[in-house]
Amino acid sequence: MLSSYRSVLSRPGAIWFSAAGLVGRLPLSMAGLGILLLVQGDTGSYGRGGSVSASYLAANAVLAIPLGRLVDARGQGRVLSLAALVFGTAMVALVVAVEADLPSITTYAAAAVAGATLPPVDACVRTRWAHVLDTSAEIETAYAFEAVVDEAVFMVGPIVVTLLATLVDPVAGMVATVAAGVGGSLAFAAQRGTEPPAHPRAERTHREVPLPWRTLAPLTVVCVALGLMFGAAEVVTVAFTTEHGARSASGVLLALWALGSLVAGAVTGAVRFRRGLTERLRWGALGLVVAMAPLALVDDIVLMGALMLVGGVAIAPTLIATTAMFEQVTPPARLTEGMALLQTGLVAGVAPGAALAGIVVDRAGSSPAYLLPLGAAVLAAIAALALPLRQEARDMELGVIDPHP
Repeated sequence: MLSSYRSVLSRPGAIWFSAAGLVGRLPLSMAGLGILLLVQGDTGSYGRGGSVSASYLAANAVLAIPLGRLVDARGQGRVLSLAALVFGTAMVALVVAVEADLPSITTYAAAAVAGATLPPVDACVRTRWAHVLDTSAEIETAYAFEAVVDEAVFMVGPIVVTLLATLVDPVAGMVATVAAGVGGSLAFAAQRGTEPPAHPRAERTHREVPLPWRTLAPLTVVCVALGLMFGAAEVVTVAFTTEHGARSASGVLLALWALGSLVAGAVTGAVRFRRGLTERLRWGALGLVVAMAPLALVDDIVLMGALMLVGGVAIAPTLIATTAMFEQVTPPARLTEGMALLQTGLVAGVAPGAALAGIVVDRAGSSPAYLLPLGAAVLAAIAALALPLRQEARDMELGVIDPHP
């Protein structure tokens, strides 16, 4: 099992840019929560903290794709370095605005600038893997490894920022976020030996290289649906444990969910599949539907933990197949931009999913609210079915499907 990972990680410079990428994308799981805790600690209002955090997330979702396009045109090193410095400055300005009780517009503006300039390290890591590896099987193994890294990021980041904010000071959580984002991004950008070449517009044909929206559009909907599912499930799980008098168990349940995904991601990267990416994505989305279906009927925390551990197994394989399809169908000159669609879709889905879940929980309780992540999983399955059938032929051509099973 480890030989597949050893093969890709042994490439010159691979382990170093992946490690820098891990640190550089910690703000994905720390910044929004850190902003909420900072503002809430100063104002006493979760509503105010949530709205400032939402402005950060909204700006990130809107501008991640243009920033990815700029990376493709100007190169990872140049753009990431500049974005990291602006992101760090904006986050410091946000802390100063909150601590100095400056006008609220200053706080919202700083949050928006920080979200808009968050270095797209996640997309850049995957683009770099596609550049340094030779075959689609190796690239998929690397994406599986990065899916495991993502799970670690989203397990560790919130814990770190919460502990710092509650045991030290909310500002400490923001300092850790800035240090990880700026330091990791600059370390990643400094590794020029593995950096893919830039594709300046002047060197392209007069006609812009088109994106294959017939495939990318359903894939983006899958990502939005996954974001909706993640956002809704987190809120509903907190409400579920609170109703059962064990609010602290919510972290355990969500960690079990992430653990199931992490293990499945590690196994996925070590296995060579004969089924194509399209078929695997469809089966993965169907697995999410099956995993989410019984949760609304469960009334026991232990049973819920077991179901979430098993249900998490469908997450990483679905995301890995989705990421690999983004890489295969997107033109190299716009690959970072295409990869940014994945992050944008996930981010765009989390906030509405959480908001809708909160409304349903307030009106009907946690059990009926678990129908929301189920509905999101159904949406992902429908979008996966909308992928063009010709993608299967492309899978076979690229060697992703064994034509002689």
